[in-house]
Amino acid sequence: MLRRLYDWTMSLAARKSAEVWLGVIAFVESSVFLVPADVLFLPMALARPEKAWRYALIATVASVLGGIAGWYLGHYAYEAIAKPVLEFYGKLEAFEAMKASVGYEMLVLLLITSGLTHLPPIKVVTILAGAININLGLFIITAIVARGARFFLLAWLLRRYGEEIRDFIEKRLGMIAAACAGVLILLFIAYRVYM
Repeated sequence: MLRRLYDWTMSLAARKSAEVWLGVIAFVESSVFLVPADVLFLPMALARPEKAWRYALIATVASVLGGIAGWYLGHYAYEAIAKPVLEFYGKLEAFEAMKASVGYEMLVLLLITSGLTHLPPIKVVTILAGAININLGLFIITAIVARGARFFLLAWLLRRYGEEIRDFIEKRLGMIAAACAGVLILLFIAYRVYM
């Protein structure tokens, strides 16, 4: 099922309506969808590098709006909608464990790391932010910074290096971003321990 979903998402890049689909995928990825918007963003930006910045803006705005929808799902419709969605993806146990153990400051850090690296999945964090009542303004600012940084960095890499960077992005960028997220978490823990 996942492979078919991935292939379908990739096929959207060739359509005239690709920008609309990019917005739709980026929106639903942040609240309920499994496939990241990068899957559509990368082939679009490689095919039309002169539009990479435009695609990054579309993906960022749609992703932030989707994150806000996820926040609202977690805040106002957890039992009715968010819980079944998390259960469907097999993320409910992880979500409940995070909800019980993550404090306000750690969740803000997770918002940044999930926005940059998808670790943990962004839909889980956006729903969690609403469920534990993270300030919506702070949530929006962190989403803009994290998602914008991700998409605009990808746009810059694709504009600068073109097709040869694609393999690197698809195979190694996630690991590098995860390492950066790990460093952020370690710095946060060190700050909390020593301050």
